[in-house]
Amino acid sequence: MRQEAGAELSPSQTAALVTIERHGPLTPSELAQRERVQRPTVTRVLARLEDAGLVDRAADPQDRRSSLVSISQDGSELLAVVRARKDAFMARRIDALDPADREALERAAAIMERMLEEGGE
Repeated sequence: MRQEAGAELSPSQTAALVTIERHGPLTPSELAQRERVQRPTVTRVLARLEDAGLVDRAADPQDRRSSLVSISQDGSELLAVVRARKDAFMARRIDALDPADREALERAAAIMERMLEEGGE
């Protein structure tokens, strides 16, 4: 799927950008915690994302020594393109399946959705 996405980002950069999109704005420490990586790793990833214009940094009003990172418009647009490519790839692959396999996937998806709903309780 990563290869089909065609993004110029590494897997760790993409993961960080998605996390920022979903949970941001975040401090670099919060991002490191969510990504389960060390702070120096996040610092390098954020530097690359910032250089590419995919994230914005602002002073943290709670702690002026830190910053808050949020996804930029370019970052949101890149993720939309990546997701569209992945969706198109999966749609082509699913369309090529025989009806029995498509039914099996529908059942599996329903089971997974139920498991996720039950897991939230």
